[in-house]
Amino acid sequence: MSLINFSEYLQHPYFIKILFLTISGIIIRQSLVLSGQRWANTYHHLGTYILLPSIALIITSVIKSDIALSLGMIGALSIVRFRNPVKSPFELVMFFSLLTLGITCSVSLNLAFLLFLLIVSVIFGIRLSNIITRKFGLNLFDYSFGDGNLNYSIEINSSERIDEIENSKSLIYFYHEKNDHYYRLVFNERNELKDFEKKIREDKRIVNVKADLQS
Repeated sequence: MSLINFSEYLQHPYFIKILFLTISGIIIRQSLVLSGQRWANTYHHLGTYILLPSIALIITSVIKSDIALSLGMIGALSIVRFRNPVKSPFELVMFFSLLTLGITCSVSLNLAFLLFLLIVSVIFGIRLSNIITRKFGLNLFDYSFGDGNLNYSIEINSSERIDEIENSKSLIYFYHEKNDHYYRLVFNERNELKDFEKKIREDKRIVNVKADLQS
């Protein structure tokens, strides 16, 4: 009897939807990590991406036919809200996408699947497009410490100004004072930084180099 009940439970529409949302959350999170968004590669983000869509599904299913519960939930959500600072607009969009995925799944599993495909396609599409455009010397976006993503950085001190460094697209900061010249550059890939360091290693004008490879 218990086996029969368990089998029926597994075939319940909400079990299928929660399973879909859980797998979708994991895939979306891994898509971000594989595309270079290392801020998503944490325990907290993994848990958030797994739980948030299913939470949105349950909330929507509970309150959709009860006006009193709907008003109460709005009040509760206005009190219990995300209090941690969101580091970038993209991170906020991802949280909103996860919520929308759960809400959409409560209405239509097919529509939720299409939204899931769209999210993953955009994540990998931007990454792939940037790789292609960089082969032609173009960048779809600039690197920044303020966008919520971690980059590999290198700091260089030199006795003279170095045009090759000053003309680099990875340069985000420089400082000049008589014989003291300081540069800071960021790279999205570890190998990019190491290749750049090899290229400038033999330059006699460079006094010291400090690289951060822990991103």
